[in-house]
Amino acid sequence: MRLGRCILGAACVCAALTAKLAPMPKPNVEIVTNVGSMTVELWPEQAPQTVENFLKLVDGGFYEGTIFHRVIAGFMIQCGGYEADMTYREAPNKVVNESANGARNLRWTVAMARHAHPDSADSQFYINLGDNPHLDAQEGVPGYTVFGRLIAGRDVAEAIELAETGVVEGSPDVPIEPIVIQAVRRVGLDHAD
Repeated sequence: MRLGRCILGAACVCAALTAKLAPMPKPNVEIVTNVGSMTVELWPEQAPQTVENFLKLVDGGFYEGTIFHRVIAGFMIQCGGYEADMTYREAPNKVVNESANGARNLRWTVAMARHAHPDSADSQFYINLGDNPHLDAQEGVPGYTVFGRLIAGRDVAEAIELAETGVVEGSPDVPIEPIVIQAVRRVGLDHAD
């Protein structure tokens, strides 16, 4: 009897430890556009502040009505800062650069756009359409923070990549027919917290 209880107790402790050590599921967001939907898996372990800022924007509906305003075939598609008439949408916060997190700008990864200052990322992000190692952090030089990857809708990203582009309101590489984000929302996980 005593041995049976010991084995049962050890099994319970082992199960509890395994549950504690199991990796937490990664949050997913769906980007719904007028040309189709894409799903991004976010990486809070690698880029916690970036993911937190991004999810605040998602939950607040910030991205609705913004467009893919920079599309360069074979390189990347960028969105999250301009409306269809090229009006700039001011983001509420900047986020610290987390590009030294080991995640690289590889095909289908998602990263934050920024200005020259490393900590100037706010709402704009891009999807890498190829491997872009020149965007990664180098020794002593910050790069562009990768915070997730495209896990569904790659055909939609490719359709955006092939959109006809031109100069619109003085900005190059803008799709002639606006590619509008209709919604960005969390999917696949209970996020009631």
